[in-house]
Amino acid sequence: MYLHELRLWNFRKYGSAEDLVNDKNEIRKPDLKVQFQNGLNVLIGENDSGKTAIIDSIKLVLKTHSTEWIQIFLEDFYNHNKQMRIECIFKNLRDNEAFHFTEWLGMEGEDDKAEPYLRVILNIQHNGERILPFEVRAGVDDIGDPLSAEARDYLKATYLKPLRDVQNELIPKRNSRLSQILEGHEVFKGKADKHELKNISRCLNCLIQKYFNRNHSSCEEECKFKDEFFKKGEEEGGKTIREVLNKYIQSFLGDDKISSNFGVISPKLKNILEGLKLSYEEEFDSGLGKQNLLFIAAELLNLDRSNWSGLRLGLIEELEAHLHPQAQLRVVEFLQEFIENNKKENKDIQLILSTHSPNLGSKIKLRNLIICSNSEVFPMIDDDKHTELKSSDYNFLQRFLDVTKANLFFANGVILVEGWSEELFLPILAKKIGINLTQKGVSIVNVGGVTFLRYAKIFQRKDEKEMDIPVAVVTDLDVKPDEEEGILTNGKTKKTITEEKKIKKYDGQKVKTFVSPHWTFEYCIALSDILRKLFYKAILLAFEELKDYQDGEGNEKINEAINGIETQFDSWSEDSKDIALKIYKQILGKERVFELAKTKISKSIIAQHFASLLSKDESIIKEKLKKDKNIKYLIDAIKYAVGENIGDASN
Repeated sequence: MYLHELRLWNFRKYGSAEDLVNDKNEIRKPDLKVQFQNGLNVLIGENDSGKTAIIDSIKLVLKTHSTEWIQIFLEDFYNHNKQMRIECIFKNLRDNEAFHFTEWLGMEGEDDKAEPYLRVILNIQHNGERILPFEVRAGVDDIGDPLSAEARDYLKATYLKPLRDVQNELIPKRNSRLSQILEGHEVFKGKADKHELKNISRCLNCLIQKYFNRNHSSCEEECKFKDEFFKKGEEEGGKTIREVLNKYIQSFLGDDKISSNFGVISPKLKNILEGLKLSYEEEFDSGLGKQNLLFIAAELLNLDRSNWSGLRLGLIEELEAHLHPQAQLRVVEFLQEFIENNKKENKDIQLILSTHSPNLGSKIKLRNLIICSNSEVFPMIDDDKHTELKSSDYNFLQRFLDVTKANLFFANGVILVEGWSEELFLPILAKKIGINLTQKGVSIVNVGGVTFLRYAKIFQRKDEKEMDIPVAVVTDLDVKPDEEEGILTNGKTKKTITEEKKIKKYDGQKVKTFVSPHWTFEYCIALSDILRKLFYKAILLAFEELKDYQDGEGNEKINEAINGIETQFDSWSEDSKDIALKIYKQILGKERVFELAKTKISKSIIAQHFASLLSKDESIIKEKLKKDKNIKYLIDAIKYAVGENIGDASN
């Protein structure tokens, strides 16, 4: 049994101005539907994207194994609506699980293929001042019948809150979380009167009493520890304390026959378990991170019970809390293996986690992610129904979707680029035209080549949902200057046909392609009258850095070129395209400019110097940049990713 689907009406940010029930007494479409998988599900997205609302709605319906009070407030109703509704649909019920819900079950499918499902319903209303009484119901119709307390016990979830007070949860106290976990385990469940811990507790109680009262002998004969205890000889400390206490209370009560007695815990199993603490075997300085891992391990006992025929659902908010990156990766890797291993034993363990950690986003399989954005959710399920991704795309992205790329799951907009040059340059260019990509929540993702299609498909859907996240694909034309105007089929130039192919290949829904007007990114920058000189200075600085790293000598020519760049650069009389070609060939190591060696220069080092020079050059202003047709495609990509209209370069 697992939670297959969650449906929400008017709960927190998921709501509508429409009435929940129409004139025909029919319930309208839900404001949010979330499909979960049997296994690992990870809600991922930026803060306030709705992750906590989803988990809280599940808790409201199912309750949890802990004793925490789950309350509903007037603020939980979307836009002051009078009514909210939550539905949980459970599927894959085995016979021993379905047995608990026989009178509430529905059937899906026909004949031998019919499968039972359970629909659990929570309708809550308020009158403007207080929440009206409500109950959890279940059934195949929209109203359902009340779900019994016994049946509800089999639907409780295990919950770990985001800011876990682990030190307080694992120490002895009344109704400690540790005692609740142990009480529900098959080792202790139903054995309150005959568990071995009770005998151990009696023995300990007897020894404590013996320490304070040497005349105590109620269980001396059966005490297995008595010989070892008495070898240590008489210790007067406990006896003295008891004698003094007796003196006090006898005076208080006026009765010298009354005496005190020391003991430990009540012989009830519940009290014994409440007296336990959980810690590491060896005493060492364990911070919040290690304590948190111990607490997570204890909670997993709830899900891994052998004789449990109820729901095995774990809800974990912000798994990364108090865990350093390597610990996060180890925990996620274990949880994925934990689920798979239990499937082999016919245990449907389901975990619904929330995170805003790119570290976790890169480690978890893409098919297990549910992206939360703009009051909607987008499951990345590999079922040919949700995304445009193919199975091979999932495998590819699993290999290459690292931490630096996983920030796209938290972005308001995305710019996909081919390499380091664009990644380093675009944020500076954006600032120069008055746009701060960080403040706008735009992620630049370097795909390291032309594998845009695989990344773009993450944002393209087959279901009725459309991800409202603008994705700009920035790519090179990859047609050499002397081939651009060559006429091909239908009277179109090679440049036009190539550009159209790239746009057709990547465009779709909110994904839009921006192709360089000429050969490559670097060539377009070298063509720019505004940026060319600064760009070539960056090339010289990169060449100097490269030579210094290699041999530390022979930099005289480079230094001379850097110092004399104004005079030498202005002396060039060639056409702009010829100058640009020379500069680009110098990068490739196929040309000698200013008598420099024919050495290939790292484009990423060039881009780093170029971005630094551009950020400091106050003469290069927004008005100049926006008139440059060679970089218009870059400016348009930036504007699209932040949600601005794309117009002429002069706008």
